[in-house]
Amino acid sequence: EEEFIEMFLDEARLAAGIHHPHVVPILEVGESEAGYYLVMEYIEGDTLARIVARSLSHGKPVPRPILLRIILDSLAGLHAAHDLTDDHGALVELVHRDCSPQNILVGVDGSSRITDFGVARATSRLTNTRTDRLKGKLAYMSPEQARGSSEVDRRSDVFAMGVILWEVLAGRRLFKTESEAATLQRVLTDPIPRLSSVIPDLHRAIDDACARALERDPLRRYQSAAEMADTLERAARESAASSPNDLGVASPREVAGYVQSALGQDI
Repeated sequence: EEEFIEMFLDEARLAAGIHHPHVVPILEVGESEAGYYLVMEYIEGDTLARIVARSLSHGKPVPRPILLRIILDSLAGLHAAHDLTDDHGALVELVHRDCSPQNILVGVDGSSRITDFGVARATSRLTNTRTDRLKGKLAYMSPEQARGSSEVDRRSDVFAMGVILWEVLAGRRLFKTESEAATLQRVLTDPIPRLSSVIPDLHRAIDDACARALERDPLRRYQSAAEMADTLERAARESAASSPNDLGVASPREVAGYVQSALGQDI
């Protein structure tokens, strides 16, 4: 299918231009007798989704400092993708549109990387995808993306990161329900619960940081992933300063130690 091949090559061309420690790099794009392919760097580790699910199934939630470091790494990678420019220095306005725990890879090296720009939309696409097609995972979509708006920008990915932050800290789903219709209603209209309603002892600064990422109005949301990361990091420091039991944000070495202890046998 010509359209699919064009989109595939375009995705690879765009994503290969992102060079950042927290984005999985594309090393090669090619064609063989079997078809077209792209080669990505192999990340030894697992997805954030599986790490969280595994920890909850064992009754040992991932420590909050580890989760905050993973989210901060992911936000840094996302911001680099959003700031991608073309050969003339103009922003290509890349939007991931499918930020989810399944697309965050946590490595045994302690570094987290965002991957799969497969449904990314950018002004430089060779093939413009139809705006009435919902792409991405419904439970992580921003309201404007779920409505099929053509005005989807980097702030849509910020909303998705807000959903991920809420879910990994709370240990439960935010919008996901049994039916897509009910999930869509939750995304679009139902009141969004504060994180503190699930974690009563959560520091106000972290609660506020998460709530702002989940503002339905893009103008009230963080305007960039970097802004969200800065605010979240400050909030974590405030939280740590107010409690001797709060360790703030983990270092990459601590994340590496956790991943090794949690997944070492499987790896």
